[in-house]
Amino acid sequence: MRPHALALIGCLFTAMPAFPQSDPTLALAALTLQVPARALGDQCRKIEADDPLVPVSLHRTFHDDFDVHPLVEARWVPHYAGGAAWPQSRYWGGEGSDFKRKTSYNGEQQIYVDSVYGGRGTVPLGLDPFRVRGGILSIIASRTPPDLRSLLFNNEYISGILTTQSKFTQKYGYFEMRSKIPAGVGVWPAFWMLADDGGWPPEIDIMEGRGQQHDNIVMTTHWRIPATGRVERCGFDFMVADTRSEFHNYGVLWQRDRIIYFIDRQPVSEIKVPVGFDAPMYMIVNLAMGSKTMEGVGFVDGLSPNVVEFEIDRISAYQIDAY
Repeated sequence: MRPHALALIGCLFTAMPAFPQSDPTLALAALTLQVPARALGDQCRKIEADDPLVPVSLHRTFHDDFDVHPLVEARWVPHYAGGAAWPQSRYWGGEGSDFKRKTSYNGEQQIYVDSVYGGRGTVPLGLDPFRVRGGILSIIASRTPPDLRSLLFNNEYISGILTTQSKFTQKYGYFEMRSKIPAGVGVWPAFWMLADDGGWPPEIDIMEGRGQQHDNIVMTTHWRIPATGRVERCGFDFMVADTRSEFHNYGVLWQRDRIIYFIDRQPVSEIKVPVGFDAPMYMIVNLAMGSKTMEGVGFVDGLSPNVVEFEIDRISAYQIDAY
């Protein structure tokens, strides 16, 4: 969800045998992941099927399987909590402003709401983009009701975001979402992380969907070069079969020396930890609509679905046992 375009390398994700202790259908209290054993150097690379792997053991530190509404147990905040140190990101704003409710720089066309949000007004509008059915959370984006457009800063859609900023943060460890990925013109679902100190970058995009490119997900790392201020990024596209109809796990393991991305708990890419990854990070899951920066999303138009559901089975975090 970063405010600039990506130039990424495409590759095909082919399933490899899963390890029994890492059954991707479960969020176990103790988890073992297989990670690359060879020295990485300064590379950002795909992990090959014949790469030697070694186990890393972890214990669970955060878990929500969405048996109840996500705001009931105060694990999540339904907007950006503020404090961003990079002004153009606009991940913050005064109470009631739209700045906590979207990332304007990206050209997004939704506003994030919840049942007590009043937009420009002072009375809650009662708009709830979160629905729980059978242990599955749906973040629902829908076209803004015409009579509420002026109150909602004339955004094309209302949608939802959940962040653990001020609720749960962690330095190092494994962060995972099990979900289906919606698609369509202007559809931009994401699961990602930002630094709790409010700086940007660093940013870890664990999963982003390119709405018009079905079954295509993106996993990316962002960092800033201190000497020049230039923002760098490296990541890969993966084609994953049946993302719209089947649940898959999307995860990242942040170690001291490397960041490793996983699909269904199988490592698919890695990068040496860049400069600036010093603070604990918090998790964000959201469904944006429209983008001028994310290739393959595009702006919403008459072909965009009137209602989009981002289905999420669970979100979990683990810490590395040796840390």
